[in-house]
Amino acid sequence: MTVYLNGEFLPLAEAKISPLDRGFLFGDGVYEVIPVYSRRPFRLDEHLARLQNTLDGIRLANPLSPEGWRAVLARLVAEAESDDQSVLLQVTRGADSKRDHAFPRGVPPTVFAFSSPLVTPGEVVRAAGISAISVPDPRWKRCDLKVISLLANVLARQQAVDAGCVETILLRDGLLSEGAASNIFVVHDGVLLAPPKDWRMLPGVTYDVVLELAARHGMPYQVRDIAESEVRSADELWMTSSTKEVLPIVTLDGQPVGSGRPGPAAAQMYAWYAAFRDEVMRKADD
Repeated sequence: MTVYLNGEFLPLAEAKISPLDRGFLFGDGVYEVIPVYSRRPFRLDEHLARLQNTLDGIRLANPLSPEGWRAVLARLVAEAESDDQSVLLQVTRGADSKRDHAFPRGVPPTVFAFSSPLVTPGEVVRAAGISAISVPDPRWKRCDLKVISLLANVLARQQAVDAGCVETILLRDGLLSEGAASNIFVVHDGVLLAPPKDWRMLPGVTYDVVLELAARHGMPYQVRDIAESEVRSADELWMTSSTKEVLPIVTLDGQPVGSGRPGPAAAQMYAWYAAFRDEVMRKADD
């Protein structure tokens, strides 16, 4: 596997960083994950804008121009084996000669990127749906930043795995936030509900696609605060992400969601999404 590290393309086994890197010591860095379909990055401009927003949020200068990032991505995508890929971009504040919480001066950032195959749920999983649990959201008040400090998300996701589930739904002050590694949608009485893009959740690109498809095809939707009671009484729950696409949740905390089977709104949205993926996403950035 070829990776990019600090200006070089090299085999993964040869990629090394300092143990004093602030990403390792403090989780002081950002990342971005970009889906690639048929070797074409999807909505690269939007992903790079989100990367820039997160860099601005932690006061770290962008080490590359948009053209520089595009060049890195183009080579990684071209040299990878899979046509459909998931590309990780990661930037930390670099490695100082000491451990100090304050920002170091004159230290170059660490820049890393690599591509891996994009694996999405199979038809058997999609037809059956998945199970989820819920927990109180313990995270900080800048969940809109895509930072590498993900321990709270990791612990929440592991709780789901320990319970034999796929995802953990995070609830804060009686309201839906998001999933540990996904955005969450609710269907109530034929209306699709989405939590607003604010500090409580990471603004997902797939989240945007779902709302665009709902608007295009006339599915009623609302973007607003969603009460925990609405989550628990939902007709349908979905998790969405670049890797999970649109995946129905059929049980929550051991209780059935709606009928306990994937609902008609999820089936319709996934059909629209699959058509969009094949007709548009595979032609992205041509």
